[in-house]
Amino acid sequence: MGLARVASRAQIGLPAPRVEVEVHLGGGLPTFSIVGLPATAVKESKDRVRAALATSGFEWPAGRITVNLSPADLPKEGCRYDLPIALGILLASSQISVPQKRLETCEFYGELGLAGELRPIRGVLLAAAHAARERRSLVVPSANVGEARIAARHTRGADSLLGVCTLAMGRERPALEPSDYAKGLVVHTGPASPVLDLADVRGQSAAKRALMVAAAGGHSLLFVGPPGTGKTMLAQRLPGLLPPLDPDEALDVAAIASVSARGFNAADYGRRPFRAPHHTASAAAIIGGGGRALPGEVSLAHRGVLFLDELPEFNRSVLESLREPLESGVVAISRAALQAEYPARFQLVAAMNPCPCGWLGEPTGNCRCSPPEVARYRGRVSGPLLDRIDLRIAVPAVTSSELLGEAAAAPDPGLTTAAAAARVRAARAHQMRRHGRLNADLAAPELRAACELDRMARRLLAQSRDRFGLSARGTHRLLRVARTLADLEADPPEVLGTAHLAEALQLRRAIS
Repeated sequence: MGLARVASRAQIGLPAPRVEVEVHLGGGLPTFSIVGLPATAVKESKDRVRAALATSGFEWPAGRITVNLSPADLPKEGCRYDLPIALGILLASSQISVPQKRLETCEFYGELGLAGELRPIRGVLLAAAHAARERRSLVVPSANVGEARIAARHTRGADSLLGVCTLAMGRERPALEPSDYAKGLVVHTGPASPVLDLADVRGQSAAKRALMVAAAGGHSLLFVGPPGTGKTMLAQRLPGLLPPLDPDEALDVAAIASVSARGFNAADYGRRPFRAPHHTASAAAIIGGGGRALPGEVSLAHRGVLFLDELPEFNRSVLESLREPLESGVVAISRAALQAEYPARFQLVAAMNPCPCGWLGEPTGNCRCSPPEVARYRGRVSGPLLDRIDLRIAVPAVTSSELLGEAAAAPDPGLTTAAAAARVRAARAHQMRRHGRLNADLAAPELRAACELDRMARRLLAQSRDRFGLSARGTHRLLRVARTLADLEADPPEVLGTAHLAEALQLRRAIS
């Protein structure tokens, strides 16, 4: 009879509560049972563990084996418990001996192959971040060491169950050192696509100005124009205007990616996300959900850009589900037995055509859409969603002189990504000094203090509300954009004037 306890962690959304794997060996008929709300993958670990112990040269203990995953009322999913279950059996049967202090301060994760090899698992970065806060060390598969060491430096890796046993008993170090993997991790401090430059976009000076304003204040943005005018090109260049992620932000972004279906990619660490889902994506894919309540595109775009091309082609329920995260920056996913909350503070950039055929208002006169067809097409994007989009910019067709002129072979010197990014950094610095947050995130009391208007600007605002029917939300968003326009100046004024407010109105009138 024997009892052993090995520590690991579950993963439920972004929380990673500690799980104690208790293994008890008792007399009676040979059985192997796992209790504590195990999912199917956890229940199947009994066959993987049995084969891994046999091929690694260990004996399968006779008698009744009971594995309890504590706390028992917490759902357990995935194959991460293979390694702690196998270690628990070896400890309970006295086939290995590990100092108790080491067991109390170390956590084990890993999937076992039938030959005893350790395979990588999903969500290690998240578990490592929680373990580091409690000053605990980790033992993980070698393929996960670089990921885990982003958050927890006291991480060791091994290739097999034998390597973990040797490491746990303290006899010798495994063949593969953690530093070998950490050296391969490159922290990116620049944009996701440094080769994409605003100078490559011909014409569209108004759209470029709007893109810089969106980057400076964290505002949402909608491009409206016919096909082939550069809407997608402009959206792809927004990450290049944003400043690099700080270490805490980079860790948040990486932690969300680590629990997603795709998993964490070390090559993307430190880069601002740019997510561009297809318009056929479901609400669960955009917002998050499914049986395991995985994060959706809005959370995978956290601290980055969510680009929705062909906006009216998205399902109406998908678009309406964006309204809450645009306001709160958080997504709460509720299932019958599982609740998860993910951050979703992203910048929305969307693009759409002015009509179903795309050529409304073009000089060519190719549009044959009737007014009811245009109204139905634009009606797919609801008023409440449009009201939450700060900037709505017309992107007209590029003229022949802009596209094929003498300067067409050279980059446009008017506005480069480097020059725009420098102005964005300066504007953001003003905002952080003023209220510690971007203008798009200002609360009502902060808005009143930051967006003081002079007499003429107040009169213009009152006239604009009556003429354009601005809602209270629309008025607040208009003031935030005006504040950002002022912050982009070399010497930002404390009081906003009519020029700032008038340009903010112009940047909001492409579609109504």
